[in-house]
Amino acid sequence: MRNLFAAALVTLTALPAFADETEGLVLAYDRQANVIVLTDFTVWEIPGALEVPADLAAGDRVHFVYETAGEDGMVSIDALHRLARALPEGTDGGS
Repeated sequence: MRNLFAAALVTLTALPAFADETEGLVLAYDRQANVIVLTDFTVWEIPGALEVPADLAAGDRVHFVYETAGEDGMVSIDALHRLARALPEGTDGGS
């Protein structure tokens, strides 16, 4: 019983970071500063170790996977995926 209580206490006190995800359209990408700005004006500072598509550009749709620590904010960005490329200029994309 005592071991069970100790295990439960350790589990509750070691609150994990929670994985979350979002997606959006790239408004701007600054390769030197490693910053992506989405069209909703959220700014994502990309860690140097994270792989970013070499030809990522404005208009591309991206998907971020990141970890948060509740009210303490974002802990890390774990993945960045391009979901779709921007349409070439002059293309309406309709059917």
